[in-house]
Amino acid sequence: MITPKKQLGQHWLNENTILLAIADAAEVRVGDFILEIGPGLGSLTRVLIDKGAKILAVELDESLAGGLKKQIGAGDNLTVISQDILKFDFSQLPTDYKIVANIPYYLSSHLLRLISETKNPPVQASLLLQKEVTERVCAKPGQMSTLSVTTQMYFEATPGMVVRAGLFTPPPKVDSQLLILNKREQPLFGNNDPKELFRLVKAGFGERRKKLRSSLSSGLYINKTQAEKLLNEARIDSNLRAQNLSLDDWLNLFKSWSATKS
Repeated sequence: MITPKKQLGQHWLNENTILLAIADAAEVRVGDFILEIGPGLGSLTRVLIDKGAKILAVELDESLAGGLKKQIGAGDNLTVISQDILKFDFSQLPTDYKIVANIPYYLSSHLLRLISETKNPPVQASLLLQKEVTERVCAKPGQMSTLSVTTQMYFEATPGMVVRAGLFTPPPKVDSQLLILNKREQPLFGNNDPKELFRLVKAGFGERRKKLRSSLSSGLYINKTQAEKLLNEARIDSNLRAQNLSLDDWLNLFKSWSATKS
């Protein structure tokens, strides 16, 4: 009997109707190329195979990865590698790939930043995450965070169904919720360096309780007069806090900031 490893955040889901819903949220069809992250015992993998998809499953746990393909018997439609997804080379994937996965909670924020910054992002993703994380990603101005801004620059983010903790083995302490991502045809951020965007947004949210002029001053290592000027040029009230800004506000702020460095 295989025992879930707490240190790897393993919580297995075997409810077939929910597994089908996860796959359906990514509109998985015959011939689709799917990156599955953390397949575990292969319950979701089997659903994807039944839909006729070709799957690359990346599993950190070597003991699970070693026997997965033999257990499922999917032939050439399944490739399993044992690797840390945070070190994975996304450029090797076809440009129209999708991600379908039940994501360990500890990995969520790191993975979302990774697929936002990669030059080869998925066209669609259906990710089962901690409910709080899905809510953060899909937030609107007034409740925005670094995670919601940087993800929504590249993807249209939609919350899906809630999955109760009791349906997992072992049950986590909180419920999960599906996050559905659809790649924007053109990133709102254009072809600019995503790491520079992240730096600006991180600075804005660095001191959430403070007004933008203060948090930008601290995070960008500029004085408050310079921060005020950046905000004025972007037509943003310097008395606002970072969570109140829209995506357009962040884009305008980035343009103002970039202009000072050119």
